[in-house]
Amino acid sequence: MAFGWINPEDYSFNSFLLLERFQLQMLFSNTDSDWKRNMGIALNANPAVMWYFKNRCAECSAVIDQLALDAPHTIDENEIRKAEVYLIASAEDWMIHTTPEAMAEGCFYIRGWNKVRLFNLADFDGKVVLDVGAGSGRLTFAAAEKAASVYASEPVGTLREFMRDKIKQEGITNVRVLDGLVTELPFPDNTFDIVMSGHVVGDDYDSEIAELTRVCKPGGWLLDCPGDTGESEPDMAPDSEASSLGWEEIHYVGSFGKDVYCYRKQVVK
Repeated sequence: MAFGWINPEDYSFNSFLLLERFQLQMLFSNTDSDWKRNMGIALNANPAVMWYFKNRCAECSAVIDQLALDAPHTIDENEIRKAEVYLIASAEDWMIHTTPEAMAEGCFYIRGWNKVRLFNLADFDGKVVLDVGAGSGRLTFAAAEKAASVYASEPVGTLREFMRDKIKQEGITNVRVLDGLVTELPFPDNTFDIVMSGHVVGDDYDSEIAELTRVCKPGGWLLDCPGDTGESEPDMAPDSEASSLGWEEIHYVGSFGKDVYCYRKQVVK
């Protein structure tokens, strides 16, 4: 899906060197024939990137070798660049993570979002908060204005570095940044008053919500707070699965005139 967050022509194929192992695992699960052909072309033209892929994600080595072997080998520079741009565009949601300073302007869900939407979901005053899949810190730094402490769990290294730089530059004292996936959070049971996320939960509700619930205190709150939908995107649809699992749905019309839905659930153990 094209989001329009980046101009892929502005990015080097070397940007793929900044991807994490879990991203490469997902990347090389793509079975689309056009994608496979273009990736093979780009791999043959960029041996250093191919080496990185195979060593960073050894379980994908056989797939990578086959892509390179199957690709046409007599390709001019224009065709190579077309292949690179195709691949960059196909992974634009990861490519923008390689330039996190561009996310606030490039991503509609950040640019149009108002932090009041988060504060309407729960009382953050004096609370211990976890932001899961924190990204560049949209929810983290909003919550830090009121919470006693905020922990930002983020599996992408460039985004962790971006948040840590912001913390140092702005003298923020109540935010800590850590690595962690939504299904493998590095915290003990019953640690947080509020566990929040946006654009993270939904791939595997059972395991994801179980992990969010595990680290949340009894009586605490789970919050799902996506950002605003962009002008060129369709209205956000209600999440029937979340509602069926007992999450309260909160609707608003966002900055770009599109429907947005947030969800919350109080933890009972």
